[in-house]
Amino acid sequence: MKLAIDAMGGDNAPQAIVEGVMKAVSEFSDLEVTLIGHEEKIKPYLTERERITIIHTDEVIEGTDEPVRAVRRKKNASMVLMANEVKEGRADGCISAGNTGALMTAGLFIIGRIDGIERPALSPTLPTLDGKGFLFLDVGANVDAKPEHLLQYAIMGSVYVEKVRGIKNPRVGLLNVGTEDKKGNDLTKQTFELLENTQLNFIGNVESRDLMESVADVVVTDGFTGNIALKSIEGTALSVFSLLKSALTSNLKSKLAAGILKPQFKVIKKQMDYSEYGGAALFGLKAPVIKAHGSSNSNAIYNAIRQTREMVSNNVSETIHSSIEGAANK
Repeated sequence: MKLAIDAMGGDNAPQAIVEGVMKAVSEFSDLEVTLIGHEEKIKPYLTERERITIIHTDEVIEGTDEPVRAVRRKKNASMVLMANEVKEGRADGCISAGNTGALMTAGLFIIGRIDGIERPALSPTLPTLDGKGFLFLDVGANVDAKPEHLLQYAIMGSVYVEKVRGIKNPRVGLLNVGTEDKKGNDLTKQTFELLENTQLNFIGNVESRDLMESVADVVVTDGFTGNIALKSIEGTALSVFSLLKSALTSNLKSKLAAGILKPQFKVIKKQMDYSEYGGAALFGLKAPVIKAHGSSNSNAIYNAIRQTREMVSNNVSETIHSSIEGAANK
């Protein structure tokens, strides 16, 4: 299995990328990785070269670049060359922690959509209180959506959760303003009817306050709503941890208590760490494309590689294709 990875994308590139790759290659004997980026900047961190190759380029798509223009004009950018490796069949999937919009553009223009998929979805797995997590799609690939798009999100999400996360007959929920069947706007009402008439394990509407309670294994919504919900969850989590840190370092007594509770806090932090689940998959493309968080450390990159490897091994893209074809023929 071969993966192409943008070595220059993200806040901690190339060090975190290279270290994550070396960890993954040491663990998975079937894995070969092509790192794309500035060779002289990569080499100092590459202490192990077995099954790791480098394609040199000194061109990078920056976080401030306009996505479509950057992909079209920066033909030798690390992200563009990475996508080309997949297009030309030299890699089975790819990963970048760089510009999200540019990665989605490269995925669409270079790798291409699965036949029958109208809109790809950007889909992270978010942590839950029981540690199982849930797949959330879409979180920003498309701010506008039609009911048919959300139906396809549900199908793609179910395939991924069953094939990669090993959850049989995953529960699919529709994010809404209430759990009652008739709640919502025209989009959610029409989507509800579509989902009711599928073979999916559709459990109905779910509210955002229940997302962390494992109310569903797959939650679908439009990209505008999903992005707001995602950032609200991230912001709330960061604020809570900041408040706890401030309270537990305010005086000597609090500091002593914090020292005693430190192991428990580490367990909680790990349980709620998004990076343990890998990156956000761009579902609906002909091959696995994973967007790692911009602040990814080596562990997050390792988990993104593990996730991509599992998608390739379980033929997720092919299964999505056949599932969409089957739904269209009914």
